[in-house]
Amino acid sequence: MIYGDPVTAEGKTVIPVARVSYGFGAGFAPGKNGETETPSGGGAGGGVAATAIGLVEITKEDTKFIPIRDETRLVGALLVGLFLGLLLARRR
Repeated sequence: MIYGDPVTAEGKTVIPVARVSYGFGAGFAPGKNGETETPSGGGAGGGVAATAIGLVEITKEDTKFIPIRDETRLVGALLVGLFLGLLLARRR
């Protein structure tokens, strides 16, 4: 998790929260394949992604986490499920 700089206004302090994920990979293929000679090769790569997940809101009375919901992903998943259901129903 990564926490952003706090912002204070009107008696509230808000701290943004993000999730960071990363990955790395590598591979190599040798130059000989049985009786035929093939070119050798290799490669490597990596990536990092940060996604906002919510806010921490601090007031005199309370401290709470407010999640950020991504409804577009939920709607997309529902539409894909509906499409696959209709496709399978037609095949029967």
